[in-house]
Amino acid sequence: MKTAVVKPAFDVAEIRAQFPILKELVHGKPLVYFDNAATSQKPRRVIKAESAYYATINANVHRGVHTLSTKATEAQEAARETIRRHINAKHVHEVIFTSGTTASMNLAAFSLGQLLLKKGDEVLISGMEHHANIVPWQMVCERHGAKLKVIPVTDSGEWEIRRSDDQMIRQFTERTKILAVSHVSNTLGTINPVKELIAEAKKRGIITVVDGAQAIAHLNVDVQDLGCDLYAFSGHKAYGPTGTGVLYGREELLERMPPWQGGGEMIDVVTFEKTTYAKLPFKFEAGTPHIAGIIGLGEAIRWMEDYDKAAMAVHEHKLLEHATKELLTIDGLRIIGTAKEKVGVISFVIDPSSASGSGVHHYDLGTLLDQQGIAVRTGHHCTQPLMERFGVSGTTRASFACFNTVEEIDSMVTATKKAVKMLR
Repeated sequence: MKTAVVKPAFDVAEIRAQFPILKELVHGKPLVYFDNAATSQKPRRVIKAESAYYATINANVHRGVHTLSTKATEAQEAARETIRRHINAKHVHEVIFTSGTTASMNLAAFSLGQLLLKKGDEVLISGMEHHANIVPWQMVCERHGAKLKVIPVTDSGEWEIRRSDDQMIRQFTERTKILAVSHVSNTLGTINPVKELIAEAKKRGIITVVDGAQAIAHLNVDVQDLGCDLYAFSGHKAYGPTGTGVLYGREELLERMPPWQGGGEMIDVVTFEKTTYAKLPFKFEAGTPHIAGIIGLGEAIRWMEDYDKAAMAVHEHKLLEHATKELLTIDGLRIIGTAKEKVGVISFVIDPSSASGSGVHHYDLGTLLDQQGIAVRTGHHCTQPLMERFGVSGTTRASFACFNTVEEIDSMVTATKKAVKMLR
């Protein structure tokens, strides 16, 4: 495998040139894409890698002796090794392919529920979780008679976890069996202290699951350093294809966890009397995978590794700081989530101003921004309990990627001022 070459400097113009969609016009205006927390755009080489699979080696994996099947298998497994290296997993078979973070969290919840939970046990999540890290645990708790408990969220959009210096988290009890939390909030951009919380959970023998969907493209994710048992993320939020995802799992735990789907590929021997399961990772990979997407995901990871991720993070933080400063010049604009540690995500509402006495609905604002070619997300962002915590029905969310620019932020701020003036 070719060794990735890290480029010495971060050049946003050079980055932007690799994304074909950024040349598109929306309503006759240059596209300004600020919806990266929902799905990121794809560089040309990722698109090419996915297309090349269909054009040159289209075949199923692990099931054929012919040349195309061998090539497809090799390409998919090369992607698995790329991901193993990128997140610093110990073993390549600790990397399980899924259709996305949602599928990964459902796998984790179902399998861990079968393995660990009984009546009266507790699963601990936080108040800023995506629905994909709430609903599966609700379902499994109902199935096994367990209870779902929630870490509160502060006014600044951080976990409320400390009661005193010698007691890290009061929500842990002797019945807590699983901790499942997000590394980064998709709505607030908060970078959560997952490593610290995992360490406290490990002292108590609690299994730890991390939703890394919003972290993988912005932070250096090292699962061994974090110490987590399971870590989930999606390809499409990290410059890769939709319909792809990963569940990393610590080998010893994965060996104990029962499979959550049955079918082809995940078996060793099938008889009408009994089935034995395949070894890791295939025990959890029933059916034909999204082979082209997995190959594209591997290429997306290699693309990110070609650049200095620290320099990317600095660039994205500058965008966050500039956007925060400029948006707050708008009368009545209030940012939801002001944590000290954030990635490039800003959620805001337009409250009634002193002059007009009326606010602006996030949907109306998003519609008018779209007319100016600016793509933002509006609504509850699959975090309805978090919206209720802050007393809002939804927000306007701008989320940044490495290809965004200060000039684009200025365009958004100008367009927002224009829209607010029209709507009040």
